[in-house]
Amino acid sequence: MTIDELAREAGATTRNIRAYQTRGLLPSPRMEGRVGYYDEGHLARLKYIDSLQERGFSLAAIQCLLDAWEEGRGLNDVLGFEEALTAPWSDETPERIPLERLMEQFPEGLEHPELLLRSIELGLLVEVDGELEAPSPRLYRVGAELVAAGVPLAAVLDEYERLVADADRIAGRFVELFESNVWEPFVADGMPAERLALVTEALQRARPTASMAMDAALAHAMERAVAASAARQVARFLPRADPG
Repeated sequence: MTIDELAREAGATTRNIRAYQTRGLLPSPRMEGRVGYYDEGHLARLKYIDSLQERGFSLAAIQCLLDAWEEGRGLNDVLGFEEALTAPWSDETPERIPLERLMEQFPEGLEHPELLLRSIELGLLVEVDGELEAPSPRLYRVGAELVAAGVPLAAVLDEYERLVADADRIAGRFVELFESNVWEPFVADGMPAERLALVTEALQRARPTASMAMDAALAHAMERAVAASAARQVARFLPRADPG
């Protein structure tokens, strides 16, 4: 990536990128002639700096932290860890939703515009340049399928809120599992340089593992729930035994 492309991907300014390089927060790019080229490691470092700043770290504090990380550790290992830490957990690309299609798939929005506003408040839709965009096209399609099956839009939004709360709890448990069994022992041992690559690998493995576990657990739970529901519904139509 050129510096302009890196700035666009990171949501930063080229001025800040150059300032980070000057301070030693960001490694220099690979030069070809007079053009510098950056890679995913630089993007991960920028995202990492941004996340630390959001948590209240000053640039001086961040520099001390990064210097400590890099002392006695290979820069490639450090950047690899930062890339694994900041990489997105979803490969979805936001999708613009024309208003005509939105109203066709969610006709209740015409009669009850407050439901559309609620969808925006929940983050299922966002306004971008005067248009609506679905950050997660998969979630949007799930909602459309449920409405098409006869579930009221209000009920779909209620369920989405509950789903987010459940997902937050599950994600918290997976993070705690990683922290307790991988990260904290690493820190307790003084963060030895030779183990940083193993910690990075463990973090990378956690991504597909968490998703696979949830997919499998939900599939089995749905089988049990559907079977129980079918039994209840069939029982409603069976003749009652005569107590006499």
